[in-house]
Amino acid sequence: MDFKDTPDEAKFRAEVRAWLEANAKPKSATGFSAENPRFQQSEQEALKKAKAWQAKKAEARYARITWPKEWGGLGGTPIQQVIYSQEESKFDVPTGFFEIGLGMCVPTVMHYADKATSERFVSPAIRGEEIWCQLFSEPSAGSDVAGLRTRAEKDGDEWVINGQKIWTSGAHYSDYGILLTRTDPKAPKHKGLTMFWISMKAPGVEARPIKQMSGGANFNEVFFTNLRVKDSQRLGAVGDGWKVALTTLMHERLAVGGGAGGSGPDVNELLMLARETELEDGPAIKNAAVREKIAEWYVRGQGLKYTTYRTLTALSKGSVPGPEASIAKIVVAPKLQDLNSFAMDLEDMGGIAVGEDAPAMGAFQQAFMWAPGLRIAGGTDEILRNIIAERVLGLPGDIRVDKDIPYNELPTGR
Repeated sequence: MDFKDTPDEAKFRAEVRAWLEANAKPKSATGFSAENPRFQQSEQEALKKAKAWQAKKAEARYARITWPKEWGGLGGTPIQQVIYSQEESKFDVPTGFFEIGLGMCVPTVMHYADKATSERFVSPAIRGEEIWCQLFSEPSAGSDVAGLRTRAEKDGDEWVINGQKIWTSGAHYSDYGILLTRTDPKAPKHKGLTMFWISMKAPGVEARPIKQMSGGANFNEVFFTNLRVKDSQRLGAVGDGWKVALTTLMHERLAVGGGAGGSGPDVNELLMLARETELEDGPAIKNAAVREKIAEWYVRGQGLKYTTYRTLTALSKGSVPGPEASIAKIVVAPKLQDLNSFAMDLEDMGGIAVGEDAPAMGAFQQAFMWAPGLRIAGGTDEILRNIIAERVLGLPGDIRVDKDIPYNELPTGR
């Protein structure tokens, strides 16, 4: 593909850049700034600023560029969305609160719910007034989403839901969520599932934050005790939940792995650190071993960037990205972990510090502690390797002895 902007794309990029310059603060030369959302003093403060920025974006119709204008979008192209994201990444703006809802949950609602339901939820979500979470993973299932045990039983025009989810990002501040349940335990595990949208504030829903080693608590356990939802809250047909979930997971994988940089400092920030760090034999940037590692990650990043362009090519032609999107994520997450671990070594004793007074404001430490989560979110490394092996390379799939066995007949632990 031609990597240069077309005249129309260049015009759009200039418009976006002008709007961002008028409404946001550019990142500092080092990429580290106390204004950056990851350095906010509290989650409440960060959420307040994120909602204000989301509302401002929605007013300019930049909050969801590819969505139709009647839904609050710009009616633009996927390439325009990429251009906006590229330009926005140069500014210190709040992120991390709305990606799950707008990138995964609300598109699923728009696809499967009736028009009235979509109209009710799309506008508040795009303006940042309501936040969504995704309720899939469970303690007993892990990456085997179809092995979930949370059950929904029909009671007249309602469903009664009992069970537990885990690792649900943002559940404690979310207003709504999409919930995958088991409605037919006698069917094979992929065929007895049903999806619902639920209110996270409803009686019977309890979110318990999980304390992370970074000091944050973004992930949650979520418990459902006799939660009652109306049948009108069902997304898709009864027993068709796996099909609905695949729609969500397709959006998730693209959202989590679609960026070349990952969630944290990259090669440019490492270069800046190496220039400013003194080793026993002089500046780190002049050390052969340091230069070799920086070169390695630069080459890996460039390979990732050009692989990601395949996805952009598909988008520009109106096609749906294929399983090759999994390649991006399986490279981004380990690279983030390794690069930031190396940076912390360069910082010597300062590598254990976090906060504004730490070297590079503790950005490498924060990213390093977040990296293991990124290797799980959107599909574990092992799951992604299976996808690449089977759907990209055409290798034979693993034998699935449980594929056609009723779920309630599958052997389980005590």
